[in-house]
Amino acid sequence: MNDAGKAKWYRWDKMPKERVSDTLERRLVTGERMMIAHVYLKKGAIVPKHSHDNEQLTYILEGALKFWLGESGERELVVAAGEILYIPSNLPHKAEALEDTLDLDVFSPPRQDWLDQTDAYLREKR
Repeated sequence: MNDAGKAKWYRWDKMPKERVSDTLERRLVTGERMMIAHVYLKKGAIVPKHSHDNEQLTYILEGALKFWLGESGERELVVAAGEILYIPSNLPHKAEALEDTLDLDVFSPPRQDWLDQTDAYLREKR
């Protein structure tokens, strides 16, 4: 097969949402070296502090997320619709949805824990 045959086409609205918790759902598209995700967070949703080897770009399409960055959350910032946050590899971070939020996350390389659903930090009941 030539490289053109490897291309894939997706429509967000035709993809099923994965329910991760009562306050978070997502849709994933992954390639060999990158992943893009629509993440749907209800107001008040908490993404607990975590870190990963993957570089991350978070682009807020609707709503707003408050982030705490660093081991002790020493840097706080709000990322609102139309804004992008770059999170480098291994930087601890936590987030809270300040309103119902749709964010588009890009990871390189793909998040294996999201693909195999071993991302317990997101799935635990709080």
